Amino acid sequence: MRFEFFVALRYLKAKRRQAAISVVTVISVLGITAGVCALVVALAINNGFREELESRLLGATSNINLVRSENDGIRNYEALTDRLSHLPHVVAASPALYEEVLISSRQRGQGVVLKGIDPGRELRVAGLLAHMRQGSLSDLAQTFGDTDAIIIGKELARSLGVTVGDTIRVTSPQGYLTPFGVVPKYQHFRVVGIFDSGFYDFDATWAFINLGAAQRLFDLPGIVSVIAFKVDDIYQAPEVAEAIQQAAGKGFATSTWEEQNHSLFSALKLERLVTILTIGLIMMVAALNIFITLAMMVMEKNRDIAVLMSMGARRRQISAVFALHGVLIGAVGGALGLMLGYGICWAGGHYKLIPLEADVYALSSVPFHAQPGDGVWIAVAALAISFLATLYPSLSAARLNPVEILRYE
Repeated sequence: MRFEFFVALRYLKAKRRQAAISVVTVISVLGITAGVCALVVALAINNGFREELESRLLGATSNINLVRSENDGIRNYEALTDRLSHLPHVVAASPALYEEVLISSRQRGQGVVLKGIDPGRELRVAGLLAHMRQGSLSDLAQTFGDTDAIIIGKELARSLGVTVGDTIRVTSPQGYLTPFGVVPKYQHFRVVGIFDSGFYDFDATWAFINLGAAQRLFDLPGIVSVIAFKVDDIYQAPEVAEAIQQAAGKGFATSTWEEQNHSLFSALKLERLVTILTIGLIMMVAALNIFITLAMMVMEKNRDIAVLMSMGARRRQISAVFALHGVLIGAVGGALGLMLGYGICWAGGHYKLIPLEADVYALSSVPFHAQPGDGVWIAVAALAISFLATLYPSLSAARLNPVEILRYE
């Protein structure tokens, strides 16, 4: 064992004459422990929410959307969809047509996004309709005389007061032109299914009908508004989107899943940054305690320092003793904080200690996803902060004059 480490360890374990120094040392260790533990838990919760929302959103929506730049619709979409679906990394493609409409029942009406889809291809691209609470997606192809089928979200069904088998009216703003102005066009649909995606916005404001029925309702025969794609690697979506746009030709634009949910993921990133800065203040307070501890130790141990120098210890070694002492405080506190933090994350995730309202948050409990990489950089940061707090006291100890200290001993 090196001389510097041996002396630093003795100072850490020794019972001092001044109890205040021991108390401040314990407070320093607890401060580092609390800061590291809180940061591990906070980042685990942030990672959990981000990963859960990311997986659910990616499961419910497409990875890439292709639209016309002029918003005039995509013609000859079948040939274009077939050609683009053979591009590298493209797993599936599905054309769709959507518009904002008014859906009304006997009780009330509500504005929603009505999307016309090909049920078979839509399910391969996005899993929003994979979670059916009532009915079946295959029923969307049925017709009931002049009435087509429609699938709505559970929150929309609750708001309208309808269930499977009821008939609702869909009013399109793109109506007929008459001498008295534009008359809205409406059509009746029978509810054949109710889906439960787990996201309130989708469940409350989205409805699905067959693609042909949507083209008839909006008077857009042979036209779709978007072609949705699923890729084999979501993190290559920007590159695949660029390839799709180039293959589609001029007049087309693409958007990826990150761009479609930019505000949500930006908010999570900002929350992560604010969490790190806020909890980092706890570690800064602990570092201040380390500074005070070492400053008091230098004053208490000045005779020991003088004796060590007179016995041949170099100033660099004296400085290293107090630097190692502070780093040991940070190491002990960091180790305890990591064990406590990861233990809380495991218990919180395994036993679901913090329940949530699933209808509001789309999750039944707070997710704890602690990543090993976070623990590594948090431990390094704790040691770095502890080391910086030792610089001035350790240099002050190295500058002491042993002759002046031992003159009257």
